[in-house]
Amino acid sequence: MFSNHFIRYIEDLLDEEVKQKKPLTGGDINQVFFLETGTRKLVLKLNSLSDFPKMFEAEAIGLRELKNVNIFRTPNVIQYGHSEDTAFLLLEYIQSGKPVKNFWINFGEQLALVHQKSRPFFGFEIDNYIGNLPQYNTNCDSAAEFYITQRLYPQFTLASQKGFSFRNLDVFYNNIEKEIPKEGSSLIHGDLWNGNYIVDSDGNSCFIDPAVSYAPREMDIAMMHLFGGFDSQLFQTYEDIFPLQPNWKERIPLWQMYYLLVHLNIFGSSCYDRVKQILKVYT
Repeated sequence: MFSNHFIRYIEDLLDEEVKQKKPLTGGDINQVFFLETGTRKLVLKLNSLSDFPKMFEAEAIGLRELKNVNIFRTPNVIQYGHSEDTAFLLLEYIQSGKPVKNFWINFGEQLALVHQKSRPFFGFEIDNYIGNLPQYNTNCDSAAEFYITQRLYPQFTLASQKGFSFRNLDVFYNNIEKEIPKEGSSLIHGDLWNGNYIVDSDGNSCFIDPAVSYAPREMDIAMMHLFGGFDSQLFQTYEDIFPLQPNWKERIPLWQMYYLLVHLNIFGSSCYDRVKQILKVYT
């Protein structure tokens, strides 16, 4: 995918010679490279346009949405597009560093401020991706409608197509509609596990690889608890600034259901039992 022809294409785009390139860790979906020209350092992400149409366009729009609120640092989007079937995204390279002393307090403050950014709907201007799966963002009037129709239903449908069976989904949807708090939408990262932020050279947190939408804010909180890696100071600071609705801790598994279904559909059966356990609680 990374041919000499493609390098020349990128050089023409930048109007600069690429003096150095080396692979970076990029997960299972994309090839990721560090590029250095005479004037700047960049990250180049590549994948198949036919396999993942508009993935990088959606990521670029999500990064810009987060950048526009000017709270967390995000990499500047340089360019996205495609050459034949190779889709690409060029981003600013952010040099990593060590966390500052109050890193987790700062993180909690920033996350609370991001979540206070709202729209009069739940959804986003474009459908995007979570991992390598489509994520739908048709605008909805309520948190429950959005979570059920745009998050859970597509993932349960896909899981059923993959051979996983579930009972009493109609009862489940009806019951969780009563459990979901009736508060406004929040700008969320959307895939906020501990691999999707980095620490820059100034010691501050930066968001990367978002799956942005205006959604129930407890989704970010639940994802942060799914795999761990976030200090309790962060959540205490968040609560001091933008308190979550009562009983939010009891709802964590409900929101984690979406992310567990995503893992089930990408990686296979390891999350299947956990999904069924949560279903049983709400049916």
